[in-house]
Order: sequence, then C-alpha cells, then structure tokens
Amino acid sequence: MNDLLIRGATVYDGTGAPGRVADVAVKDCRIAVSGPARKTVDAGGLALMPGIIDVHTHYDAQVTWDPKLSPSPALGVTTAIMGNCGFGIAPCPQRLRETILRNLSVVEGMDVEALLTGTRWDFETFPQYLDALERIHPYANLGVLAGHSTIRSAVMGEEASSRKLPTADELQQMQDVVRGALKAGAVGFASSFSPNHSGWGGRPMPSTICEDAELRALVAPLKEAGKGVFVVAAGSKATPEYLEQMAADTGRPMFMVTVLTMHTDSAPDRAMTYYERCAQALARGHEVYIHANCQPLSFDFTLREPYPFMALGAFDRVKAAKAGELPAIYADAAFRREFRDSLRNPRPGVLFSGDWSKVEIDGVPLPQLAAGRDPVDFFCERPLETQMIAKLFQNDDAGVAPLLRHSAGVIALSDAGAHLIYFCDAGFGLHFLAHWVRDNGTFTLEEGVRRLTSDPARKYRIPGRGEIRPGAWADLLLFDPQKVGLSNLRRVKDMPAGGTRMIREPLGVHGVWVNGVQVHDGQDYAPLERGPGRVLREFGR
Repeated sequence: MNDLLIRGATVYDGTGAPGRVADVAVKDCRIAVSGPARKTVDAGGLALMPGIIDVHTHYDAQVTWDPKLSPSPALGVTTAIMGNCGFGIAPCPQRLRETILRNLSVVEGMDVEALLTGTRWDFETFPQYLDALERIHPYANLGVLAGHSTIRSAVMGEEASSRKLPTADELQQMQDVVRGALKAGAVGFASSFSPNHSGWGGRPMPSTICEDAELRALVAPLKEAGKGVFVVAAGSKATPEYLEQMAADTGRPMFMVTVLTMHTDSAPDRAMTYYERCAQALARGHEVYIHANCQPLSFDFTLREPYPFMALGAFDRVKAAKAGELPAIYADAAFRREFRDSLRNPRPGVLFSGDWSKVEIDGVPLPQLAAGRDPVDFFCERPLETQMIAKLFQNDDAGVAPLLRHSAGVIALSDAGAHLIYFCDAGFGLHFLAHWVRDNGTFTLEEGVRRLTSDPARKYRIPGRGEIRPGAWADLLLFDPQKVGLSNLRRVKDMPAGGTRMIREPLGVHGVWVNGVQVHDGQDYAPLERGPGRVLREFGR
C-alpha cells in the first residue's frame, strides 16, 4: 500500500520531457509504482512537477528559530542551499557569536536584533551545525556550504576583517576546517570578493581582503575529497578565466555570482560576454557556471540604510556612522564631492554606478524630481526615512531572456532569508513559471520545469532530487499553470524581537510535498510535529 497517490495531474518530470497525464504514487518518502494508497489527491486539470531547488539562500540563522524556512516551502521550494557568499554561522566559537551575527546583519540586510534574539546556539563547529539542523527537522531539505568569511573569523578572530595574511598555522587551521566540513557533508565551499559586501561598522567581510594564495589553499580540499562545488560572489576579480583555472586544478564545478553578469542598460552587452566565456570553459571540459537571476533586481532603501550605495568609497563614512551622525555626513560638501568622484570612477561590480534615472521616489525617477538640480545634492537632502527604490539590473526582458536561456547559467539568486528589509525574492521559481513560461513564452513549461529542478540538481551534484521517477525522493509541487505566480509584497511583523520583513504568498499553488509529506496546501503550512526535510550530506562526484 502506497502512502500517497496524486491522480490525474499533467506530470512534468523535470527532465524536459513533454507533460503527460499520469498518476504519481509515494511510498516511504520516494516516488513509487502507481497503485492503491492510504491518501489520494485528485489533481485533474493541474500540473505536477518536482519541487523547486533553490541553490542561493541565506537561511543559516533563521532556520534555528524557524524550521518552516518561511516563506520558501510555501513558494514551491523543497531543497535549499545555504551558506552562500561564504556567510554562515558555523563554525563559530562562543566568544564570536555577536561578531558573526552583526556582520551577517549588515552584509545580508537582516534585522540585527532579530538575529541576536532569535539565533539558537547549540553548536560551535561545522559538523555540530549540521547535527543541529537535523535536530531542528526543517520543512525543506537543506544543504550547507562551508563559508570562507565564517571560517576566517573563527580562526583569526576580530582580525579576520583587517589582517590580509593569516599565519601559516592559521591557514592550516582554515584548511582543516574545510576538510572537516566536506567530510561531515558540506555541499562545498563558498567565498566572496564582492565590493558590495561589508560588515558591521563598515568593516570589509573577511574573505574580501584575502590574498589569492589563501583562497586557492581553501579550495584545494575539494580536489582532495573529489567532491563539492565552489561558489563565489565574484566581484571583478573572480573572472570566468580565473574560475576556469580553479576548475582545471580541482576538477570541481565553479559557480560565480556577480552583478557583472546581469543585464543593465548602461552596459547592455557586458553580461553576455561573461556567459560566452563560461561556455568556452565548458567546451574545454571545465565547469564554470553563473547564478542567473530571473527577477528584476531592485532595492527599496532609505538614506538611513542605503544598501545599493554602500560599495562606493564615499559611503565608508556612512557605514561606520552612528544614526545621529548621518545628517551631518550627508550635508557635508566634502562627502558630496567624494560621492561624485565615486560615481565618475565606479569600481567594477558595484550596485549603483551613477544612472540616477534608475532611482525612484513614489514611482518618479529622481532626475525628474530634482528638476535640474544636481542629483547628488537632491539625493543627500532627502529626509533619512524617505523610501526610495533603485531599479538596477535585470529589468529589461529582451536583454535578460538570452541570459536565462544560456546553458552556462543556473536559475538561482533568490537570496531567500536575506535582505528582508528591502524585498522578498524567495518565490523566484513561481515568478519564473508565471513570467518566463506562461506570460512571455521564453520557455516551454517542460523546459522551465527542468531549469528549476533537475538542472540545478545535476550541476550541484544533488542525487535523487529534481525528477519524478520511481526511486527518486518525493519532492513535489502541484500547481495551476494558468494561475501560478506571486502575491504583491507584504510587510509582516513576525521576526524575533518584534522585527519586520517583506514576504510574498503563492498564487495557483495546490500543494507542496517534501519527501512525500505535505508541508503546504497553497494556503497555509501543515501543522507538523516535525518537518520532513533532510539535511543533505551526500553529493555526487
């Protein structure tokens, strides 16, 4: 007797094969041969696909107080990879807990009081963290990347953000941590060179100041283990050629994350050159991929928390300032001169490089509001709490579609769990199905499903997930292709310490199952005593 039978849906199995009407059975957490079941779901007229795999999330702290991993499972995600950009919470000696969380709050746009109040510490090492995740029983499957900045902090302490060179002993310790993490079941190793990544008090995140020799030493354990991936927030340093050399040295897949691979009107051809250079590496047998963002990258912000501008040199003063000091900084003529200089010579990979037409207040572009005044002066004179939006990347479908179709990309970059003050992109998969499949036809439904499921599973070496076939894990998403999508953004006050965040709800979703257990019915989470998600520790070579 099977545990579950989903009857009469059009099944898109994740391989790219055309959909076909079929019954899908589940037994003991896996897809089984169809037959009688204890529970039957009538799914006539609906589509059934494997659960969405989100390889770029930041739930590392949230999962310790929220096993539901809200809102991702509600939005069709059944497997999430954490620890991206090298920012996690393990390993972490007790004395460094506050440092790690304060850095995380800034670099990933999280409520610091929510982190300090909500994070539950019953681990110090990376293997202990994986064990803790298993005790939490999350609603979705979780894989964790060992994080460079976190490891550097654990070994070098407070100097991790200021001292470029570790001692020989410290480098050996960091290597040993990576080896231990891979042995315990890490997905791989992650780092960041991004100029946009600063921590508490304006200090650089530790990995962003490291030398080449350190990074290569910490990637080397991937070759020793013969498994694992490397993921880097690349900035301008980790070019496709740089990563291809690492792929050749280690034999492991490399993934890059950078705004340089996103479409922008100011440099419309730049992103495709990155994809083509990765394609050339792939043709030479070296796996170099790009995290491809299928949603417009926009930031809601204020002068109190001007995240899109933080990588500009002038804003070092803003990053280090206390709240009461900000009005004087913005009024300072010297600051404004430095701000203009930063925009005349922006560093590669910064979020904002001077196109003020992309910055809006109440839907009106800032140059129009400034009415001929210098936009820097007008910008700096806004009240600190004025809500603005910067529409910076991936806002032109004609420019984005070729990037999403490219074989060197993996549909990703939801940043789920992070930047909750500004946006919620955790529903990237439902947006993809609605916008890129149904509304503009860039992808067929069968190909769209493949790009959200078996494609990331294959590239990240996640076994048994991303397909509907006998023996595969029963991660499933039941939906109406004509109605699937996302609600508008909604602010909720449900974080620890009374913090708020932005969330979205699913549209057209009729059920989400993780390892054969329903976690969401399209309206609400299932009231489970323990979540069915697995901590993923075994990955293919």
